Amino acid sequence: MAFVAVTVLGAGVAVWAGVRQASIALVESSRSQQVSTLVSQITAAAPSVGYPLTQQSMDQLRVAAGPDALVVVDDRESGDGLLADGSEAVPQRLRKAVRGGSGRVSTQRVEIDGSPWLLIGTPVMLTDPTGARKSSGVEVYVARDLSGVEEDVKALVRSAAGAALLVLPFAVVIAVLAARSVLRPVGRLRTTARRLADGDLAARSAPMGSDELAQLTHTVNDMAASLQETMAELTRMEDDARRFAADVSHELRTPLTTLTATVEVLHDALAQGTSGPVEDDVRESAQLAVLETRRLVRLVEEVIEIARLDAGTADVRREPTDLTAVVHGCLRARGWEDEVEVTGSPVTVWADRRRLDLVVANLVGNGLRHGRAPVRVALSATADEAVMSVSDNGDGVPADVLPHVFARFYKGDPARTRTPGSGLGLAIAEENARLHGGTITAANAPDGGAVFTLRLPAASEEEG
Repeated sequence: MAFVAVTVLGAGVAVWAGVRQASIALVESSRSQQVSTLVSQITAAAPSVGYPLTQQSMDQLRVAAGPDALVVVDDRESGDGLLADGSEAVPQRLRKAVRGGSGRVSTQRVEIDGSPWLLIGTPVMLTDPTGARKSSGVEVYVARDLSGVEEDVKALVRSAAGAALLVLPFAVVIAVLAARSVLRPVGRLRTTARRLADGDLAARSAPMGSDELAQLTHTVNDMAASLQETMAELTRMEDDARRFAADVSHELRTPLTTLTATVEVLHDALAQGTSGPVEDDVRESAQLAVLETRRLVRLVEEVIEIARLDAGTADVRREPTDLTAVVHGCLRARGWEDEVEVTGSPVTVWADRRRLDLVVANLVGNGLRHGRAPVRVALSATADEAVMSVSDNGDGVPADVLPHVFARFYKGDPARTRTPGSGLGLAIAEENARLHGGTITAANAPDGGAVFTLRLPAASEEEG
């Protein structure tokens, strides 16, 4: 629409300017012709009259000037027609210009009874034998009707308006076609940019022509190609890193299992005193070795689990599962029953019991480690989903940490380099929720404490 408006406005301005210039030229041509005619008439008649002029000579010169003429000499006048009333009918500005002594013809456009007239005034000049020109004191004025010129101008405006109305539809059509030719590449480029923003890094636009828009299209394509190459490289590096971590974890699994068994046997022997008296610091070192070895084994297991989830090879065995029973079983197996309150009604979901136990353990364990007991587990269900919220009695999660709580190995406080968890628990819980078509969200309760909410699709009748 903007193109059409600009086209219509431009055409209107062009027509108006053309008509204005043509009108000015037409009026000026008429004025020049009238002035030239008067000068010729006065030039032809002036030598035949005697000076100083008598009233008869003034009448003779007036007649020679044509109708609607006035001859003024000092305080004597000879006029007829429109100027029959004498110099009172001539504007003072025109008389002042004629009397100025320059000897030039002066004109002034006036309205008389609603009609346009052109008043022309000229002094009669005398040339002495030396060739010098001087004023004779005679002034000649004539009035010429411009109604004909006005009609010609109006006719010109009507013709121009008619021509504009005939041409305007074609101009609008051409404007629309031109707008489409310009906007179509812009639209394609906008679509490409939107696809790139949505993650489709293979999106490209075919450049057309060699104008600035084509150059911009080339630039966007080059940028997209560079971005695609960079992302591919980052993906490859990330895959290599994950593969390396998984391979290392697999290689560490067997020796760590052996080491764990050996350290526990050694610890038990020292604790029971079967190898003789043992100092307390030695016993504490053995206890620390057992704890750190178990922690390392748990980290390796979680890295392997993350690698399975990333690779899409995680084994999922879904069955009708009582989520309430899973929660109680998880708390009982880990000795958390005294620190956790469970409320709500029985909820059944279509899920892998083992993976659901893992999710509950990570959410509740996180609340006990980073919040404060008692941790509350609330179960509920609607027709569409089952909901389990886990809230703790701690200070909550800082606002700047909240968006990153599910990131792998993320530490909200960099100073805390040593924490009980591996930094993978919440990430594993979130990935397992996704495996079941659910979600986990994190927030802070209005009265304090962190709240993690697991939502799983409700089990359908066919599934149940």
